[in-house]
Amino acid sequence: MLDRLAAKEQRRRPSDDDLLDRAVDLSARYLGGEARPSSVRWVENQQHRWGSCTPDHGTIRISTRLRGMPSWVVDYVIMHELVHLLVPSHGARFWALVERYPKAERARGFLEGFSTAAHGSAEGF
Repeated sequence: MLDRLAAKEQRRRPSDDDLLDRAVDLSARYLGGEARPSSVRWVENQQHRWGSCTPDHGTIRISTRLRGMPSWVVDYVIMHELVHLLVPSHGARFWALVERYPKAERARGFLEGFSTAAHGSAEGF
């Protein structure tokens, strides 16, 4: 039972290495492996964004405010940032690629609801 609890906690609070593994897997499954992040890590300095990336370096940063949220929500934020490695803007091509993630709409709604409940307004990326 302790092993199961530890595994559940690891899924809810993944390490930076776990985030990178998840990003590589998401890229392979939904982007044909085209997005190749060099690193994915938690950061504490994002109070108004869920994630960010630097396409030139292939780095992705995920807000620690997402720790403990459902894995499909964290995966959506990772997916959003992975797509930015391929498409820098939020145009039609960008959103078409993000929508390849099956829970994209559900995760966006979750984050919007969370932000509204916490702050009275929705936050972004």
